[in-house]
Amino acid sequence: MGKAARHVVWDWNGTLLDDTHAVLKSVNRVCLHFGREEVSLAEWRAMFSRPLLACYERLLGRPLSTRDWAEIDLLYHEEYRALLDTCRLATGVPDHLHDWPGTQSLLSMWFHDELVPLITTYGLAGLFTRVDGLRLATGGGSKAEHLAEHLHHQGLDPADVVVIGDVADDAEAARHVGARAVLVTTGVVDRARLEATGAPVVDSIPEALARLG
Repeated sequence: MGKAARHVVWDWNGTLLDDTHAVLKSVNRVCLHFGREEVSLAEWRAMFSRPLLACYERLLGRPLSTRDWAEIDLLYHEEYRALLDTCRLATGVPDHLHDWPGTQSLLSMWFHDELVPLITTYGLAGLFTRVDGLRLATGGGSKAEHLAEHLHHQGLDPADVVVIGDVADDAEAARHVGARAVLVTTGVVDRARLEATGAPVVDSIPEALARLG
């Protein structure tokens, strides 16, 4: 990893939270509504990318209007929220986070007003120097600008920071601001596409932290 990391920026969905089954069921609710066959986890992992609008256009095989996107957003999140209580923390969380000697924060594209009470429920709030979720009505864009703001508000030098996440966008966001990334295979992107980013790829949170020394 080169220079020793002093701060970890964690992703939430698919990284600290094991929610892949809920994500897939939510995607397939969208598929059902739009008359498309259900997709397997392997198919969704091969297809997933940001921005999400373009991803769903590939999934559904047609251009999507503003109204379509609003409908997709509603269907997906309605299903996901119904399944949220079936999700658990990823292997190694929170024990390995407590053992990390540096500082750490959380940056998620899940809605901020829901994220904060959620991590409090899981007993994680005290671990993080800052928690930022999505403060827009709908999401789906890149994480890069959000990461830049997240680091700026904490006065962090990107050279001291490693982003740990489950999608290629986490690595791209880290590269955009001058930070580094470690990617985990526990989320919605397959290993080959994670490895194509050039970031180290591991299979669990403990392995990710071990890469930081």
